Amino acid sequence: MLKQYFGYTEFKTGQAEIIKNLLSNNSTLGILPTGTGKSLCYQLTGKIIKKTVLIISPLLSLMNDQVEQLKYAGEKRVVALTSELSYSEKNFILANIAWYAFIYVSPEMLRNDKVMEELLKIEIGLVVVDEAHCISQWGPDFRPDYLRIKNFRKLLHNPLTLALTATATSEVSHDIQDNLFDNNEDIRVIRYSVDRPNIFLAVHESPSTAEKNMYLTELIAQLAGPGIIYFSSKKQANKISEMIGLKTNLRAAPYHADLSVMNRYTIQHQFMENQLDIVCATSAFGMGINKQDVRYVIHYHLPSDIESYVQEIGRAGRDGKKSLAVLLYSKSDIGLQQQLSVDSLPDEFDIEHFKDTGEQDNLSNKERILQYYFNQNMEISRIKELFLKRRKVKFEKLKILLGYIINDGCKREYLLKYFGEKSIPEHNNSCCQLKTDPLNFNEFKFEKKVSQNDSLLNYKTILESFFKTS
Repeated sequence: MLKQYFGYTEFKTGQAEIIKNLLSNNSTLGILPTGTGKSLCYQLTGKIIKKTVLIISPLLSLMNDQVEQLKYAGEKRVVALTSELSYSEKNFILANIAWYAFIYVSPEMLRNDKVMEELLKIEIGLVVVDEAHCISQWGPDFRPDYLRIKNFRKLLHNPLTLALTATATSEVSHDIQDNLFDNNEDIRVIRYSVDRPNIFLAVHESPSTAEKNMYLTELIAQLAGPGIIYFSSKKQANKISEMIGLKTNLRAAPYHADLSVMNRYTIQHQFMENQLDIVCATSAFGMGINKQDVRYVIHYHLPSDIESYVQEIGRAGRDGKKSLAVLLYSKSDIGLQQQLSVDSLPDEFDIEHFKDTGEQDNLSNKERILQYYFNQNMEISRIKELFLKRRKVKFEKLKILLGYIINDGCKREYLLKYFGEKSIPEHNNSCCQLKTDPLNFNEFKFEKKVSQNDSLLNYKTILESFFKTS
């Protein structure tokens, strides 16, 4: 059936195990590393059980990508119920909802009474909660609307459910189970290592923005693409994309929320078709994109936490070939990420203001978060306490990320220990710390742990060793 429906001759890590669990009618939490084809787990299951699969997913781009992939595989009965649809399009889909085999919705869409009414009329064979770490208040991308899914499942009499994520500590894993399943449900947890041994891990510290830009330009000129460069700033993504076009022969384009839907779709399509070498993007880019040959992921700014970093570098090397992940670090980046962490959460002023103004149309992200807690009739003092705690958690996660950066030992070992993995595999030349001489690019070095001793190896030598084909 794998060959018949998707053209593959073998399963990737964890796929067959999850599918067998679902076919045995066991709800499952699947924690698989990025790039191991988590979506195939429910797509093939849906083909086999021949019942409607409802996929709850956090991002429009992610849903649209999955819909396109299923259509490309020959599945016509697939749809995404999103805010991009017109009134008439949404009504047509809801009127014919029973015809679709795969239905994608955002957790926010489950607040829509009409959508809920129509979904409850059909037989749903499998509910999928994608990016399930969003349901955990200790996860990096907590989304309060995910907490409504448990009640939605109860209305459906707790159907067979698959929760999927690539990054979950044991704490987040338990939180997912508590917030999604009833205590009397027997949940199978399938967890595989977050480790991607084919991805070379490195950090480069820059004393200035000028040096960072010089280093980035020199680095990408030596690397075979395609590649993704991640930014925390839309303005900087635009600026560096333009710089790459001026200083190299590489084809680059920015990708972020300020672009129109059509422009974002065009850039994504060009990248998939190798008409672009590099995308300078904010964090949403790449989720769900099934591009196998991304050779490198570079972070121009600090990610918010280890989970986000592992998710984003995991978009490299999905074909199993050697790939590169470089985190460019400047001390000034810490303040930017701290500010972003603070700005993403409501403070006391936001809470008091929302209390006074109440619910309105076109709510901001902060207001949508507050709306959920106010609807739970939670006391103001409790809401303030909760977000103070969330802010502390975010700062703590940033400190852990900084620990990864300044760690003199094996970067891979640091990541695996964070996710509670006991066994640290040996990977030759795949875990290095960059040593730099900002005056001479050719003198940049990697520092690698060899047994108990540090060994300085030439930049090109170690890359050639790591990227050497077997």
